Amino acid sequence: MDDAQDRSRWIALLILCLGTLMIVLDTTIVNVALPTINRSLGFNQSSLAWVVNGYLLTFGGFLLLGGRLGDIFGARRLFMGGIALFTAASLACGLSESQTMLVVARLIQGFGGAIVNAVSLALTMALFTEQGERAKAMGIFGFVGL
Repeated sequence: MDDAQDRSRWIALLILCLGTLMIVLDTTIVNVALPTINRSLGFNQSSLAWVVNGYLLTFGGFLLLGGRLGDIFGARRLFMGGIALFTAASLACGLSESQTMLVVARLIQGFGGAIVNAVSLALTMALFTEQGERAKAMGIFGFVGL
């Protein structure tokens, strides 16, 4: 394998890791922002839980479907679509002016995050087939996902 191909695989891993990091950081950011969200949109405690739980339910519920769709339509295509969906839903979350709009955007965001998470590991495994490089790549990917 030449240096250009090798470099492009590691750049692809960086992009996959950034996509995964974006999803991991979103959960932390939303948890920190809950008091502000509560004040801005007037949530009560039970409805505020849907901001977090709605995302988690769709994220967890669609992981398997995201992986299967990656098998059918191609992991790379789905990764790009999942990132686009997650980003658009994030924008909608930031622009939300009602509780319903925020919760629906979080549900969509969870779906996009599930797709990205499901196919990014498969893409990493496909990029690195040699055992030593795969171990390094998986170590990097796992570190980002923690």
